[in-house]
Amino acid sequence: MAFFKNQFSNVVEWEEFREDMIFWKWSNREIKKGSKLIIRPGQDAIFVNNGKIEGIFQDDGVYNIESEIIPFLSTLKGFKFGFNSGMRVEVLFVNTKEFTVRWGTQSPILIPSPELPGGMPIRANGTLTFKVNDYVTLIDKIAGMKDSYLVEDVKLRITSVLDQLLMKWISKEGKDMFNLQANAYDIAKGIQEDLDMQVMNNGMTITGFQVMSFNYPQEIQDMITKTASHGMIGNMQKYQQVSLTDGIASGNVKGGGAAADMAGMMMGMNIAKEMMNNVNAPNPGQTPGAGTGTGAGANAGGKKPNFCPNCGAKTEGANFCPNCGQKLN
Repeated sequence: MAFFKNQFSNVVEWEEFREDMIFWKWSNREIKKGSKLIIRPGQDAIFVNNGKIEGIFQDDGVYNIESEIIPFLSTLKGFKFGFNSGMRVEVLFVNTKEFTVRWGTQSPILIPSPELPGGMPIRANGTLTFKVNDYVTLIDKIAGMKDSYLVEDVKLRITSVLDQLLMKWISKEGKDMFNLQANAYDIAKGIQEDLDMQVMNNGMTITGFQVMSFNYPQEIQDMITKTASHGMIGNMQKYQQVSLTDGIASGNVKGGGAAADMAGMMMGMNIAKEMMNNVNAPNPGQTPGAGTGTGAGANAGGKKPNFCPNCGAKTEGANFCPNCGQKLN
């Protein structure tokens, strides 16, 4: 007799478990006398009868359904297993972990920008996390019609509205369109709130949303880099001088042509000018006008400088520099 009683027993467990599966439904089978329920770590088991939740079991382990499960089911406490029949109940297994999704814009988003009439084309990428938090809504909206649900299904729904949300929050929070990363936190926070409203209707919640980077077209990125380098130099004249010096030092300005000659002459004139300024500058503690020869004091006495203080050319006692025309007295 014991043999016939045990032949109807079965095991209720998540048979098709995958790490990217949000839930899986054990259905269309009877739970019979002697059956066992297996709940593994990170899983919840929800007993459903006629679309209504009978009981939720969250502790992992192996349970005897007749003695440890049925007494806790809301409307099935008085159920008695027959010899040849069982109880037809659906068991929904839910993955309780937090899922991580990597996202990225498939094509550039045209963000309205006064600098660009057609809009600023921007790509973005990052990650988001979500989890199931409402079993009643999950069963009502999804599990009632599906036997399983994957992370990819949620990702498809999120990415279908993500471009619109990026445009909304970049336009709202992106005060500097050329430095969106500075406002990435506020942009991501706004998108997370809107996405949470989207998935809340399915019994899930967005637990985190991050924007890892914003990407511009190459020509705009080059312009941003150039603007930043000018800002670091702070002075266009100095920037040109540094670029010229770097070019000569690296050998990019070379050869016997006019460009190299002009570059060498300009650098020589600038160096001579700096030298004359240093010579004419009063020493620390020296009274202005008390120079010894070519300084301001000497000019006050009528003596002309031997070299032009502007370009460094030899003056030969002239009243004006024969090279640049600088007045010498």
